[in-house]
Amino acid sequence: MTSSHPLVKQVITFFNYRKFLTTCAFIPLFANATIADENFNQCKVNLAERAKTAGFSSYITETVINNISPIERVIALDKKQPEFTQTFEQYIKARVSTYHERVGKQKLVENKVLFDKLEQKYGVPRQYLVSFWGLETVFGKHKGKMSVLNSLATLACDQRRSEFFTLELLNLFTLIESEKVSVEQLQGSWAGAMGHMQFMPTAFLKYAVDGDNDGKVDIWQSEADALTTAANYLNQIGWQAKERWGREVKLPENFAFEKVAFDQYYPLSYFQQLGVKQTNNQVLSTYDIQAELYLPSGHKGPAFLLYPNFNVIMTWNLSKSYALSVGLLANKLVGANGLEFLQTEQANANRYSFVEMKNLQSQLNTLGFETGKPDGIWGPKSRDAIRSFQLKHELIADGYPNKELFTKINLVMSETDSVMPKVDKQS
Repeated sequence: MTSSHPLVKQVITFFNYRKFLTTCAFIPLFANATIADENFNQCKVNLAERAKTAGFSSYITETVINNISPIERVIALDKKQPEFTQTFEQYIKARVSTYHERVGKQKLVENKVLFDKLEQKYGVPRQYLVSFWGLETVFGKHKGKMSVLNSLATLACDQRRSEFFTLELLNLFTLIESEKVSVEQLQGSWAGAMGHMQFMPTAFLKYAVDGDNDGKVDIWQSEADALTTAANYLNQIGWQAKERWGREVKLPENFAFEKVAFDQYYPLSYFQQLGVKQTNNQVLSTYDIQAELYLPSGHKGPAFLLYPNFNVIMTWNLSKSYALSVGLLANKLVGANGLEFLQTEQANANRYSFVEMKNLQSQLNTLGFETGKPDGIWGPKSRDAIRSFQLKHELIADGYPNKELFTKINLVMSETDSVMPKVDKQS
């Protein structure tokens, strides 16, 4: 077995940088002024100018762009993604279901010959390809019916992630102009993802493979094309063929949370020394691999050790809940039990609200625990700030916004207010 690269932080940085290069690789370097504009017609003018500067033909700059129209629902969906509105347990139960497991196992049998070839050529185990397939479109049942052109244009004209979606739209123009896709084909998700495996235009442009050897790549109708492209994509972005994504683990009672920072990697042997065990209470292996501890629901919820392949999954979708779903479903497809924690009585954790999280971030900032601009999302900066606050106030430092944390920070804030000097008001 080949051990993983020890500099995992560099691996993560490389993946993120590679994604940027992939997005930009097919577009000439020109002014990157955003095209976003509240007036959609003006935004279309800006987009046409940018496309013209990039060298696209009048068919793109006039005919295609002139026919684009906004979809209001896309913005609403962008702001209400399930990763931010569901508990981890709710998210997993909806995606690692008995249906996904049953149909996924059927797909493994039906496509055995194809998967044999893909494993040999690309080194990506078949259960992961089927897991992505199930999570993305329920094995092709829900490929999306929105106009990809209109969806991407709507998001490109919104300030929140304008540059990212503008580049995706320009890469889609490249696909149209090179006749790799037709405008009539372009149906997909609200975010512009397409086909069985929901590829964004940039991924299609860079990694598409003709899996059924018919002279074209059709990720909407050809399962072989979609799965082969997925295998090529995962291989190219760094999948380690002989390693797993990670594993669910058990933490010992009174685990030394202060000795483990979150979103940081340590040798697997370090966690073994801290008493972390497999879910069957067996000791962790001595395999030379880096691992990150992740607690999606805090110390009262499930615990995972995440390996470098987990970051490859996150290159596909930058959500840890999504990546865990891929790994857990893949495990079940080859006979594993799935998430052990969901069998326990503790699996019904209450989730903080968006407003509560945003207020918490503001409070932490006020107290000197930097979370960045409050956005209501429990991300790496917030986990680190919460952990630092918990350590200072002798709480269990799991980095999670639980009831004990909210109670303590409200108490600290009230005490801080009470000692603030009062300003004399003189008339």
